[in-house]
Amino acid sequence: MTAPAGPAGPGIDPRGPRVGAAITAVLLVVVLLLPGAAATAALAVVAALFAVGAVRGAQGTVQGLAYRSLVAPRLAPPTEREDPRPPRFAQGVGLVITGAGVLLALLGVGAAVPVAAALALVAAVLNAAFGLCLGCELYLLGARLRTARA
Repeated sequence: MTAPAGPAGPGIDPRGPRVGAAITAVLLVVVLLLPGAAATAALAVVAALFAVGAVRGAQGTVQGLAYRSLVAPRLAPPTEREDPRPPRFAQGVGLVITGAGVLLALLGVGAAVPVAAALALVAAVLNAAFGLCLGCELYLLGARLRTARA
């Protein structure tokens, strides 16, 4: 999943998606603390952020902008780069989970928002704290399965 580093090297700084996951984790905790309709609206905002990431990649999100403008200037250049496709896929997985929570809540399923937020929170914390991106791992598993079939 890593590519050679360099000023013009391919890939993205792998620290960016981890910082983005930490920001997302904080937003998901807020969702879990809010009551009823406010939680649904907040989860819809998180789902919209995931939608942007699924379309533009993790580096194209609001969280990615925060990393590039507030965090990255204070760090040494990355020693390695990461393929942007797995984090983009992970953003899509986050969109499916949070989007399903919003949709089910709008259909009257009361537990949908906290369950979706909790699932997304676990994934975000694993990524932020341990560098374990579950969506990225799903992407890589799919890539291996596609290669095995070919």
